[in-house]
Amino acid sequence: MAISSMKNLFKERKIPFLFSFFLLLIFVTFILISNSQKSPVFIATDISQHHSETPISSNPIISQTQLNPITKDSNPSEDFGLNDTKNDELGVENFDWKLCKGAVAVDYIPCLDNSEAIKALKSRRHMEHRERHCPDPSPRCLIPLPDGYKLPVPWPKSRDMIWYNNVPHPKLVEYKKDQNWVVKSGDYLVFPGGGTQFKDGVTNYIESIQKTFPEIDWGKHIRVILDVGCGVASFGGYLLDKNVITMSLAPKDEHEAQIQFALERGIPATLSVIGTQKLAFPDNAYDMIHCARCRVHWDGDGGKPLMELNRILRPGGFFVWSATPVYRDDERDKKVWKAMVALTEAICWKVVKKTFFDSAGIGLVIYQKPVSSSCYENRRENNPPLCDQNNRSNSSWYASLDSCLVPLPTSSSGNTYEWPTPWPQRLNNKPERLSQKTDNEDIFDEDTKHWAALVSDVYLGGLSINWSSMRNVMDMNAGYGGFASAIIDRPLWVMNVVPISEPDTLSIIFDRGLIGIYHDWCESFNTYPRTYDLLHSSFLFGNLTQRCNVVEVVVEMDRIVRPGGYVLVQDTMPMLNKLSSILQSLHWSVNLQQEQFLVAKKGFWRPHDKVRK
Repeated sequence: MAISSMKNLFKERKIPFLFSFFLLLIFVTFILISNSQKSPVFIATDISQHHSETPISSNPIISQTQLNPITKDSNPSEDFGLNDTKNDELGVENFDWKLCKGAVAVDYIPCLDNSEAIKALKSRRHMEHRERHCPDPSPRCLIPLPDGYKLPVPWPKSRDMIWYNNVPHPKLVEYKKDQNWVVKSGDYLVFPGGGTQFKDGVTNYIESIQKTFPEIDWGKHIRVILDVGCGVASFGGYLLDKNVITMSLAPKDEHEAQIQFALERGIPATLSVIGTQKLAFPDNAYDMIHCARCRVHWDGDGGKPLMELNRILRPGGFFVWSATPVYRDDERDKKVWKAMVALTEAICWKVVKKTFFDSAGIGLVIYQKPVSSSCYENRRENNPPLCDQNNRSNSSWYASLDSCLVPLPTSSSGNTYEWPTPWPQRLNNKPERLSQKTDNEDIFDEDTKHWAALVSDVYLGGLSINWSSMRNVMDMNAGYGGFASAIIDRPLWVMNVVPISEPDTLSIIFDRGLIGIYHDWCESFNTYPRTYDLLHSSFLFGNLTQRCNVVEVVVEMDRIVRPGGYVLVQDTMPMLNKLSSILQSLHWSVNLQQEQFLVAKKGFWRPHDKVRK
């Protein structure tokens, strides 16, 4: 109506032309300002103000548990942490973030700290309480920072010392004070390289293993290792000097924050336990598995724990067991050793070396897994039996431990299994398992070339990322490990994640001499908060958001990344715009580049909620 009246004024020439044009300009400006006030806004405000103003009936996301008093035993997963309401007119979410609450909030791992699920377990005999029990729905609260948190000590200095305030856990310092694991020194935690079995230091221990059995040939023949019950991961940390990449593994247990120490040091590590379920690794993956007093009863439950090691150990690979039953003669140790002898013979492992180090007062035994199934077939007793591959799950994700032996693979020519070429050639040589599917070799070649070019031309020079500050990277959908291969010359390591909804390429990643793990990004990852410098993904979110909420995935990414760390996403522009909006609501700095890349940097912002304990 206003515009029609303006036209009439022009026709009747009651107002000079210039004056009428001026009025029209004011009118249009007024309309634009009025509309801009209705534009979508992503807010991140003080929860205490918003919470008191929002009745529970107006927001179905808020559960009754959020109104209950917070007690010492409160579970952070009870606080979803986000009031996200949809504006029907605009179709956008308004984010009102809050902090996780409870005694463990600063170090909260949703799938391992689900106290309600753990309390409801019928048994803990097989470490069920250390396994994954993910809350539903996934929590949306933000992890608070420890008081006095600082940017991590840079690599390689961080291998030997970290800021105490970043991982303020003194229990292990006191508990292991006589074993030289970790020492508090002023503002730092210092790692002298000692350990329960490293009486002469971890460097001497590593050298002694190769002198004892030269076929080990660190960094050439042996490239990928699993260290079970790793302590603070000094074994894996010092093997990095020898071009050996070690996945250090331990449960979240009474050895307070040992995996958190490892990751803060910049050493590869993950939280897991050999309980009732398989480890999230493929068959025949690791060149070597190491256990130094790792407190696992290998012959327990019919030998299932050792058969799980057998499943993930590469044919011809080695198990190094450094433990008291190997070299002590008391009745308990002799009983354990006798059981171990019977079990290893039953699964056709042979002892290639058994020794005692006089200076350190410790001993170890080195077993080797066979390279063909002929030994299995020639046993007097078929116990444990060979697995029926037709009825066996191909996935190790939430799969029960095998009580059978997995038949060993053969080469494409039908001969016995062939060990990968020595490192570093094995990184780019086509793995034997690659030829099992049509066209895989061509795809592998193209993938390798693609990532080499993209990393060289774009990632290392064209994006606003400080690569010199990177110590560890997680590739959220790693494919064949091409991204990790392309940055292999940089002083960092990559955790290659293969989502369970994507093609299973993890065995190829291990064959290349890289490490990785299976995961479902609709759940939380088994790591402490603030443990990765960069998360990378390439066209992950399209399929992922068909199964779960992208907000919950971004909350998990925020949990994992350290302040000062980055997220690098390649995806479609609609998806990047959605991710950008959520990350900006978390006060990350966000850049969209070349219409396909999102680079976001995490700061130190947290909501103003005071964490109640």
